[in-house]
Amino acid sequence: MKTENLSDDIVTLDMLNVIGDAFNQNNINAVMNCFDKQAIFDHAAGQDIHGTRYEGHEALRKVFETLFNNVQSVHWETIDQRINGNKAFCEYRRKAILKNGEVQDFHSIDILTFKKGLIIHKNTYYKNIVVP
Repeated sequence: MKTENLSDDIVTLDMLNVIGDAFNQNNINAVMNCFDKQAIFDHAAGQDIHGTRYEGHEALRKVFETLFNNVQSVHWETIDQRINGNKAFCEYRRKAILKNGEVQDFHSIDILTFKKGLIIHKNTYYKNIVVP
C-alpha cells in the first residue's frame, strides 16, 4: 500500500478503504502491507493506560493472524471516517463469530497515524456489547 510521491501528511479515503478491505478479507499479507515495519498497535484492552501494545511487523502479524485464525467470520462495517493531517479517525461496528461459537459485537474507533503512506500507529478503542 506504500504510496509514491506523497508527503508524509497526506492520507486519503482510498487508503482507508484499502486497509478496511484487507481486514475484511482476513488477508494478513494485505493487512501487513499497510503497516510500517516499526509500527505500533495499541489494543483497546490491557493492563496499561494504552491497552496492550504490540510493536513491529512480527508482533502485529502475530496478533492479526491470531484473530483471523480464531474466527469463523469477522467484519468491520465502516460507520464514519475522518482525516486530519497524518491521522485518520475510523469508526466501525465490528462483528465476529469465534470458532467456539461466541459472538463479539463491538463499536470501535481506530486512530491511525501515517508516515510515508503507511500506518505507524494504530490506536483502538471500543465498546463491547455484553449479552447477559
